Amino acid sequence: MARLRTVAVVLAGGTGARVGLSTPKQLLKVAGKPIIEHTIAALNSSAAVDEIIVMMAPGHLDPVRDLLRGGEYAKVTQLLEGGDTRNATTRRAIKVIGDEECNVLMHDAVRPLVSHRVIEDCVAALVDAEAVDTAIPSADTVIRVDEETGSRIEDVLPRPLLRRGQTPQGFRLSVIRRAYELAAEDPGFVATDDCTVVLRYLPHVPIVVVRGEDRNMKVTEPIDVYLVDRLFQLQGQEVPARRPLADLDAALTGRTVVVFGGSYGIGRDVVEIAREHGATVLAFSRSSTRTYVERREDVTAACDRALAETGRVDYVVNAAGVLPRGHLVEATDDVVQSATEINYLAPVYIAQTFHPHLAKTHGSLLFFTSSSHTRGRSGYSLYSSAKAAVVNLTQALADEWAADGVRVNCVNPERTATPMRLTAFGAEPESSLLASRTVAEIAVHVATSTWTGFVVDARREDTAPTTAL
Repeated sequence: MARLRTVAVVLAGGTGARVGLSTPKQLLKVAGKPIIEHTIAALNSSAAVDEIIVMMAPGHLDPVRDLLRGGEYAKVTQLLEGGDTRNATTRRAIKVIGDEECNVLMHDAVRPLVSHRVIEDCVAALVDAEAVDTAIPSADTVIRVDEETGSRIEDVLPRPLLRRGQTPQGFRLSVIRRAYELAAEDPGFVATDDCTVVLRYLPHVPIVVVRGEDRNMKVTEPIDVYLVDRLFQLQGQEVPARRPLADLDAALTGRTVVVFGGSYGIGRDVVEIAREHGATVLAFSRSSTRTYVERREDVTAACDRALAETGRVDYVVNAAGVLPRGHLVEATDDVVQSATEINYLAPVYIAQTFHPHLAKTHGSLLFFTSSSHTRGRSGYSLYSSAKAAVVNLTQALADEWAADGVRVNCVNPERTATPMRLTAFGAEPESSLLASRTVAEIAVHVATSTWTGFVVDARREDTAPTTAL
């Protein structure tokens, strides 16, 4: 059977009444972006999705149209008004998809943390199945109460057989279309999701369940907005898929890359990879160019040199940092000042200095954080607190600079074999550390991607042969 194209439908018809706001909940901002934009970005970056149709709440299309105007989400082909109900919105989407058989993924706009794994599992299941649901086991006991009062238990349902439904829900177009045609003939038709429509009106069609994820939560109540925002902050984005060599060559050939901290460790590897793919790379560090990133004048001089030599700046990577260890009460003024200036003020200076030049090229800025940014660690409070600040700086700048076409991201490496770590912690088992080259590969992919505002986790399971680059 030939591969069917996959059309993802973003169902964004809700008004946000339960969140207590007049603004539709899908337009609320978390981690620097509207919720719906995170959702569109997740679908757009999935290799399993070919096309995206956005069904938006009536009267609120303009904000979505604005975020699509830059062309970053190229898979979005249509933005349309939804209906008065979830089912009416689905009907409209089915109508505009056309007649050619395809896979259809129905996904809630307010589930912005959907992963590539879930999306791809749904599409893979549709190779053999005609209907697919995403669900997770229920950790809670589920009871059924009486209809009259709603306050007396009538039954305790068997938890091992229970699942909590999520989205995407996937279908062959012909199946979901036929189910809705039959539903239209039923005057008593009511359904809260699309799998229910298939189950009720096409009972002979098996609905396969794929494993969802706890983090694929739906923003429904006010507390959910806070929780999703925290999840974006605490849980890094998946590493982008490795692109073909030709794509990297196209992204880097003839471009100018500026790397601070480029004489050793991750920074040096970024320099080498970018040069391998045709970029002109200017590397700055204390040891090689006597560049002190904590001095604004040194950052300005680096920028001036890049412009003088190439006339442009496309990508800026800041890999410079220091990791002082010890209890805060024992830290001298010099240690406190140096750590704060290098780990936090330097990124600020770099951002201020390079912004106008990145805006001209629609380039990107890349920082590095640490796993300690989610919770301060005893013994290196100055480092972990500064790295938390860098995460917030990344998300804020991504929002501020979106209109200028400048992307800002941050890579969060697992424990990595670098000279800085060796100095701070001494020798460690090589098998417990991530290779510096692997982190640099991920950094190059993130810097040249269309993403912005993301904190991308680099883990040992993300390792790839260095020959891939």
